[in-house]
Amino acid sequence: MRMIINVELPHEPFNKAVRDGSAGAKIRNILEASKPEAAYFTEQDGHRGAVLVVNVDEASQIPALAEPWFLYFNADCEFRIAMTAEDLQKAGLDALGKKWG
Repeated sequence: MRMIINVELPHEPFNKAVRDGSAGAKIRNILEASKPEAAYFTEQDGHRGAVLVVNVDEASQIPALAEPWFLYFNADCEFRIAMTAEDLQKAGLDALGKKWG
């Protein structure tokens, strides 16, 4: 299933990694391990941030996706299940509306 990981990187220790030249290698290591379908780097609430789209087969994969961000950068991570339009079409919204509406 597709999951969106929203990462907020605090100024420290990320600033230290930028200063000592390790930030790029650390991010590269995380991306190589997590194999995101897409990765975007942006600002979030005045902090550096990243939004990644990954595929997971089961919930037990989440720690392996989160821990590198936690341990390298003391980052905050949020996880959201995401659907494509095709996924939503399979959800049976008409039947759900009849049942619960």
